[in-house]
Amino acid sequence: MLIVLSPAKNLDYDTPAPVKSHSQPEMLDDAAELIQVCRGLSPQQVGSLMKISDKLAHLNVERYHSWSRPFSAKNAKQALLAFNGDVYAGLEAQSLSEKQLDYAQKHLRILSGLYGLLKPLDLMQPYRLEMGTKLDNARGKDLYQFWGDKITEKLNQSLQAQGDNVLVNLASNEYFKSVRPAKLDGVIVTPVFKDQKNGQYKVISFYAKKARGMMARYIIQHQITEVKDLQGFDTAGYRYAEEQSSAQSPVFIRDEQ
Repeated sequence: MLIVLSPAKNLDYDTPAPVKSHSQPEMLDDAAELIQVCRGLSPQQVGSLMKISDKLAHLNVERYHSWSRPFSAKNAKQALLAFNGDVYAGLEAQSLSEKQLDYAQKHLRILSGLYGLLKPLDLMQPYRLEMGTKLDNARGKDLYQFWGDKITEKLNQSLQAQGDNVLVNLASNEYFKSVRPAKLDGVIVTPVFKDQKNGQYKVISFYAKKARGMMARYIIQHQITEVKDLQGFDTAGYRYAEEQSSAQSPVFIRDEQ
């Protein structure tokens, strides 16, 4: 099965990568085109467009202007090890073995507003460009129009290469909207994670993000190939809720923390 994740806003370029092996992003020409658009924006425009502070806006304008090819271990870092948000706290990529990272390289993809689709060990230079950003560009009014069918086509290639037609969607709605389900040569399975609060089970964003990372790690560690085997996921107190689940949407619940 192929796992898809969202990226993270927070990045870690300070912690040394535990592995030297790396690959190159496949959609760098597209990324370079977006960088050119972003270089035309002032810090004020970036702040307004992305709803971020002046400090963050200036930082990202600097990033756009220092972005350059070729990517190397000196000016970039493997994507799975560079992202540092809630999903990645759950995934704990730093502690995966080289063998597990090699498995992830075949079975995990990260959706990205700038890079389109990243393999875990793809070198990535720091950026902030969320998929939902309404960035006017030569292909349309936002990043969904910019990427069009390209991300779906790359996912189809990855699905074919890894051996079956199951795509496990562990991405957010914002990012998965960049995928065209009707053009995807596969079955989409979207796990749902609910936490108990005041006696009711509901999706709580912070916990759900971390759980998506933990599920990705579970699949990588156990090298799961059958959808039914996802039901064994029991990390951090989650358990499969058969009565709430469907074939395409397995539900996992956890009692109040």
